Amino acid sequence: MEQMRYLNRELSWVEFNDRVLSEACKESVPLLERLSFLSIVSSNFDEFFQVRVASIKRRISEAPSDEDSLLMEQISKRCHEIVSHQYRVLNGEVLPLLSANGFSYVEADRFSPAERDYAQDFFKNQVYPLLTPLRTDGPEFPHIVNQSPYAVFMLEKISGLHSKETVFSARKDSPRIVGLVQIPQSIPRIVWLPDESGSFAADSQIQSSQGMRFTLLDDIITAYGDMLFPGYSLTETLLLKVDRDADFSVDEEAGSRFIQAMEEVLVKRQTSFAVRMVCNSTSSSLKKIVQDKLNLSESDVYRVEGIIDVTALSHIAGMGSSKSSFASNLRYPQWENFYPADLPEDETFWNTIRQHDVLLNVPYQSFEPVVKFVQDAARDKNVLAIKMTLYRLGSNSPIVRALEKAAQNGKHVTAFVEVKARFDEQQNISWVNELVDAGVTVVYGVVNIKVHAKLCLVIRRESDGLRRYLHMSTGNYNPATAKVYQDLSVFTCNPQLTTDATFFLNVISGYSTVQSMPHLYMAPVTLKGRLLSLIDREIMQSTPETPGLIMAKMNSLCHKEIIDALYRASQAGVRVMLNVRGICTLVPGVPGLSENISVVSIIDRYLEHSRVCYFQNGGEEELYIGSADWMDRNLDRRVELMFPVTDSSVFKSVKEILSVYFEDNCQSYRLQSDGTWKAITAEPGEPVVRAQEILYQHYKKADDAKKSAPRNDFVVRRVD
Repeated sequence: MEQMRYLNRELSWVEFNDRVLSEACKESVPLLERLSFLSIVSSNFDEFFQVRVASIKRRISEAPSDEDSLLMEQISKRCHEIVSHQYRVLNGEVLPLLSANGFSYVEADRFSPAERDYAQDFFKNQVYPLLTPLRTDGPEFPHIVNQSPYAVFMLEKISGLHSKETVFSARKDSPRIVGLVQIPQSIPRIVWLPDESGSFAADSQIQSSQGMRFTLLDDIITAYGDMLFPGYSLTETLLLKVDRDADFSVDEEAGSRFIQAMEEVLVKRQTSFAVRMVCNSTSSSLKKIVQDKLNLSESDVYRVEGIIDVTALSHIAGMGSSKSSFASNLRYPQWENFYPADLPEDETFWNTIRQHDVLLNVPYQSFEPVVKFVQDAARDKNVLAIKMTLYRLGSNSPIVRALEKAAQNGKHVTAFVEVKARFDEQQNISWVNELVDAGVTVVYGVVNIKVHAKLCLVIRRESDGLRRYLHMSTGNYNPATAKVYQDLSVFTCNPQLTTDATFFLNVISGYSTVQSMPHLYMAPVTLKGRLLSLIDREIMQSTPETPGLIMAKMNSLCHKEIIDALYRASQAGVRVMLNVRGICTLVPGVPGLSENISVVSIIDRYLEHSRVCYFQNGGEEELYIGSADWMDRNLDRRVELMFPVTDSSVFKSVKEILSVYFEDNCQSYRLQSDGTWKAITAEPGEPVVRAQEILYQHYKKADDAKKSAPRNDFVVRRVD
């Protein structure tokens, strides 16, 4: 059988989710972290079906092909296997262990008398007024909103009950009808239950003798749903959630209507065709009715035991995060986010950055310096302008508030906003309106291309003229994700980089033609070409005596031109070491093709998000950091940036960080030539190496040294 040259992208992604699930299976992982990984599996699948599977299904409906049909069969088979495994772990291990540790999930049929009284009262007074029961025997089956849970009821008219027939009654020849109720998302899905004394352990975070008992809003609605249908009894119930096609793009020609056009896309997601249904196994007949109404095949339906949406348990997974919480022993040991030793906490960074570049490695180091950088610029009377790209900011962003303050202080503030960041559009639209109201100049990126580059440029008047300060990052300007996403960024005032950054911002803001940027590499213009030339150069310089070396870390690798270049490098004797967290369609370890290529993936407490590449270059080493994964969308259809690491101290640090990832034998998996992944474990007598632990201890040691260093109150500083 001929060896495949590329692995399938979609199947590679599915295997990534299986690696996430593997963390939930490990008994060595703290219990609430296991629950968190189970929740991530569900949220990952939700996005995968809404976007990737929806795209395949659309292709099949428009132009059926054996290739796509086979792919759908393979995806469905593997996803069903993983979901089944996920629920075996949830129901067979994690939920029982949670109960043993004081977090008991209680289904409605196991309520104590006190819990039953409370749940019924809760339903009547806090839930019932929010519910809208929908009939299904009309000309149109009620629309099931994307990603929203529903309760479905089989209703049977109570015999002997005399009621006046109206036009709204069920058909006389149909004594059994189906009712549908959307579970409200305006109140929490987790419902804490009182103990026998009527108090709630969850309120005080102190365990009672019973522990903390909870149920789901879903359970309460199915238990007392008969109140919604007077005159009928409930004979069967079903809980379900539907994933719909969300692979829409905004009309880029909308002009001044851009925000309105984006909002129209969000509406379409709620009404598009159904891709998948997740339901419990309580009623086969109701499952079949809804399945047929949604035009879903049997393979599109995922029947699970118990909780239909594991992400509903994310609140439980997040408990115990504080040192004082009784559940803190069920989480990873607390790791601090250290303030960088080479940045001042009580003054601006301008003097420091003028002297040398500064590397930031979150979440080991705090994201606060990035926020401070923008806030200081907003307050500094000598700062004239701030220009910044924004992709995913999160809610209540201090970055947005700082930019608003800067504009109110009379500075020229330009925000290059990518509203099209998938599934964050609504939030982005909200803070875009805030920026506009504050006087910020908002630029909506480039037509038909997402702006995914991350940089902030500050222009400051100083004694010797204008000086530009630049922050460039592999990750988003989001303080929340910066606590769990590993990203690298650099503060610099290197005039070569700041000049190129100015050219770059002019290109994406208006009609400027692409400038010559010899130090920054921009997709979709020069970045891919630069990568290919760097790989080719490594091939040219590699000899049997001194083989070349390429090391790279990224989220995903599936660009065939890049993969083919790496294959050529392998065939020329270049050693290629890749750390790819998610999708990888390159096939490693194939004789004559890729025997010198190894691919590993690390799944641990922090999500690996940085993109770094190293080229040995015959001893004249080069390192690059950037925003782009090596994918078609990033290199050919997005605005991305890659920049060289020029500061010698930063270079040394980044190379050490990159190298340690390839030493991990604790949280790492190795890609096999058949597309499977094998966990890497320490050999007998070999020390256990956990990359994230090593990095944390490195930054902790630096912080300890900073705290123990003698303080010098007489420091001579430059005068601006």
